[in-house]
Formats: sequence, C-alpha cells, structure tokens
Amino acid sequence: MIEPLTFMMGKYAAVLPTDRRYCRNHMWMQPADGMQRFGFTSYAIRLMQDVYFLDWSVGDDTNVKLKQQIGHIETSKAMSDLFAPCDGMIVRFNPSLLEDPSAINVDGYGNGWLFEMQATGVGSMTVEEYMAFLDAGWEKTQNMLKGHM
Repeated sequence: MIEPLTFMMGKYAAVLPTDRRYCRNHMWMQPADGMQRFGFTSYAIRLMQDVYFLDWSVGDDTNVKLKQQIGHIETSKAMSDLFAPCDGMIVRFNPSLLEDPSAINVDGYGNGWLFEMQATGVGSMTVEEYMAFLDAGWEKTQNMLKGHM
C-alpha cells in the first residue's frame, strides 16, 4: 500500500489512506465482500468531533439514490442528516455503531465503517482528487467554522 496522504486542517492532520476512493460528502469507499464499504473520512470526523448518536432512516436491502437522506447523526457540533454517497442498494449497516458509535471517532477507517452497499462508485474520487477537492473548499470551511465560534 502506498503511504497515506495528509491534508492539513490548520494544525490538525486529516490522514487519507490511498487504498480507497472518496465521495463529495466526505465518505470513503472501499471494496469489501463484493460490495463497497463506506465510512467517514478523517476530515469529516475532525469537523464533527465526537459522534454521540447515529440513526438510519432506511433499512438493509434498500435501493437509494445519490443524495437521498438515509439517516441522522448527532455530534458535539450539531445534529445533521446523512445522505447516500451514490446510487445503489444499501445491503447492511454496521450493527455495532447503533449501540455505540464511538468507533467512528477512534477507528474511522476500520471498525467505524458505516454501511456496505452494491454501488458502482460513479462519482467517486481518487485520494489525489479528494485532496484537491478539500483544498478548493478549505477557505470556505474555515470561514464557516470561524462564524460558529
């Protein structure tokens, strides 16, 4: 595996593994058991900070469309809706996260995965493309964060 890339969020590092693809809604995707496994990127986890609660509004084996609402997340920063990163069928959710979503905070690229889906990955980015996407939006993100302090 190629060494991960790092996007600096001020003094905080968002480490981005090179063995997966990335989505515009700050989720990563990686092949797993003939499907794609999705989770939050370290960039998203840093912005959310601590995840307290996770709830899905769709069930296993549900067809979804890009940007369709699929759940809710409560963090130390806000309560937010979650949206499908691409078209496909969500096959299963990570059952352990419903009981304790703290794995998102401590192991976002491992045990903190969110769901598995049959998806083509259309619209996903390489790690380099995702880094450029983050860089292009970083000034706007900083301004938004400063406005909330």
